[in-house]
Amino acid sequence: QVQLVASGGGLVQAGGSLRLSCAASRTIYRINLMGWYRQAPGKQRELVATIASGGNTNYADSVKGRFTISRDNAKNTMYLQMNSLKPEDTAVYYCNAETWPIPAWGQGTQVTVSS
Repeated sequence: QVQLVASGGGLVQAGGSLRLSCAASRTIYRINLMGWYRQAPGKQRELVATIASGGNTNYADSVKGRFTISRDNAKNTMYLQMNSLKPEDTAVYYCNAETWPIPAWGQGTQVTVSS
């Protein structure tokens, strides 16, 4: 089972940027779908963005045009570039890999956006 370690979170002012990283313990080349999710206090975990092995991406409407998901198979790492951050982006961000037989999850990294 692949292990995922998320990093890059922090405190940033509204309008600022952060880049999250998700490092995998083994090759991600054969993992078809990976993604980022987030969970704000008192809310359910929600999808932020996904990226397929072929490079196709999908974004939640709330982050389209501001966030960019990418993956570097050679480095076994997935990224989430977050620009024009808003206070409502404040949440714990989790990375995910759709592996068989069960999905893998990172431990989460806190992103806090101050107004």
